[in-house]
Amino acid sequence: MTAVYINENIPDDARRKSLYDGDLYVYSPSEGTRQLCALAREMCEEAFAPYHPVEAQHHLPAEQFSEILKTLKPNFIHHPRCKELIPQLLAEHGCDLQTTWFDVPRLRTATAGNYLSSGLAYAFKPHRDTWYSTPMCQLNWWLPVYEIEANNGMAFYPQYWNTPVRNSSAEFNYQDWNQTGRRQAHHQGRTDTRKQSEALEALHVDDDLRLVTEPGGMVVFSAAQLHGTVPNTTDRTRISIDFRTVHLHELEADTGAPNLDSHCSGTTIRDYLQGTDRRPLPEHLIAYFEESTRPRLDSLVLQSDAAAAERADSTEGAPH
Repeated sequence: MTAVYINENIPDDARRKSLYDGDLYVYSPSEGTRQLCALAREMCEEAFAPYHPVEAQHHLPAEQFSEILKTLKPNFIHHPRCKELIPQLLAEHGCDLQTTWFDVPRLRTATAGNYLSSGLAYAFKPHRDTWYSTPMCQLNWWLPVYEIEANNGMAFYPQYWNTPVRNSSAEFNYQDWNQTGRRQAHHQGRTDTRKQSEALEALHVDDDLRLVTEPGGMVVFSAAQLHGTVPNTTDRTRISIDFRTVHLHELEADTGAPNLDSHCSGTTIRDYLQGTDRRPLPEHLIAYFEESTRPRLDSLVLQSDAAAAERADSTEGAPH
């Protein structure tokens, strides 16, 4: 059963264990998250001027909106202030910066209606990040830049924490994605044609969990948690930030959340920077993960292929 902890004062070691068991953590804004959001707002408001970023979609053609994102998003990712603020907010939340590695933060946009949902504004379907070549010990940190509501935020599907989902992750390779998929983002029209990991069976998503925080409030969850972008039925674009962390000791032990259904190849291992001096992970760890072509599946929780196929075939509307 998934538990949601709000502003829980707990040591990071215990929190990580809890996250690998499927729990979720929600935090009020800290000084670090406020400053990160302030940086994002400053950059967004300059890029979309004279329009407010959450309302700009009502004033600009989708092509122009996408063109703005083409410059705005990488400028935010590579802004030197981000690499200062992420360690600050991690320390504020009890992480040991000597053993915590992070990746650069991404600026995400989810526009209202059918305005733009592909390419640089891709609306992620229900998925696990572990379908995208992450270590099983990866944790995700997500925070809204402007006010959000239940109908333009993010949804979790904790009912699938212990239930494998038939998916296409076996066709996903992270290194191939870096070479092709990301570079094609700006050229996607209203339908995203890039090959991405996705569920290959109908999912029961009506019983979802939506956590609404104030700007700078943060949600922390395991990369193995099934989640997705909520269809934005409001009249405002949702703008958010997310980044990821891994812990040195868990990488060394190759532990973390159970792997129910990830079959992808490649690895994100080179993306992470140490919380203190921004150096990459040790070469022996990088070599270990790069030489592993498939993450190990947890036989204690993985259903047999026959059982999974039978469950998928019995689900109305399941794709084939």
